[in-house]
Amino acid sequence: MNRWQKEETMPTIKHILFPVDFSDRSLSAAPFVAEMARRHDAKVTLIAVAHPYYSGGFEAPPPVDAQFLLDSVKSQLDSSFLTEFAGLKVDRMVDLGDPAQIVTEFAAANKVDLVMMPSHGYGPFRQLLLGSVTAKVLHDAHVPVWTSAHTSDEPVGEHSAVRNILCAVDASPASIDLMRWGANLAKSLGATLRLVHAVPTMEAWPERPMNRDFEETLSENARHTIQDLEKAADLEVPVCVCAGTVADVVREEALHHHADLVLIGRGALQQTLGRLRTHSYGIIRHAPCPVLSV
Repeated sequence: MNRWQKEETMPTIKHILFPVDFSDRSLSAAPFVAEMARRHDAKVTLIAVAHPYYSGGFEAPPPVDAQFLLDSVKSQLDSSFLTEFAGLKVDRMVDLGDPAQIVTEFAAANKVDLVMMPSHGYGPFRQLLLGSVTAKVLHDAHVPVWTSAHTSDEPVGEHSAVRNILCAVDASPASIDLMRWGANLAKSLGATLRLVHAVPTMEAWPERPMNRDFEETLSENARHTIQDLEKAADLEVPVCVCAGTVADVVREEALHHHADLVLIGRGALQQTLGRLRTHSYGIIRHAPCPVLSV
């Protein structure tokens, strides 16, 4: 049983932004959005952004009349997601332009607490890369971003009711706030929380011989460091310290502990980051369940 030693303010999730493109991925993400909104009594804003194709460069007029395009998208949005969000407060809006920029600017200007979106769309090779819109939102948004499992198969609905949260942490003091955020989110969702930390394997140090004893020493030192950070966060939850690449360790531990959500500290990608935060995209690509980047 996870135990929190000190009462903390719950994460404020009162406004969720859900960008939609009417793809199967958007449809599959809708139950997750609805569940999060119901748990936090949050408003959901569905936003659909039309991005016209400019055949003659950006100075040339779009081949489709802008107002006609907006009206078409609005008509489709107004007739979509009617049952998925029944009983919830839902706003719908459409816009024209660069989807990532509009999503990011809307989130900043409208007190959005959480952006929820698929990690990518369908198409040749798309399963191998983060979708460009999602990658830009992850890079530029200053609010938490939830992304669906990045697999070639459709996300499974069994993770929509979050019961187990795996929080990936590095060994820096910056992880203290992430631990607290995760603990409070777990409490608000009635979920368990577990921490995971990756240490390098012998193969990760080709320039320097590294024996198994040294690897075990690294793991033990990391465990003590994470436990000290837990104390600073007034937190007491299980900790997994494993050797391997960050993305692989997080994936394996998520599978082993049946995680419904992986929590990571994304930060602003243009700033100097710790070892874990530079692996955000790798974690998202390989995680078997949705990832919430804070």
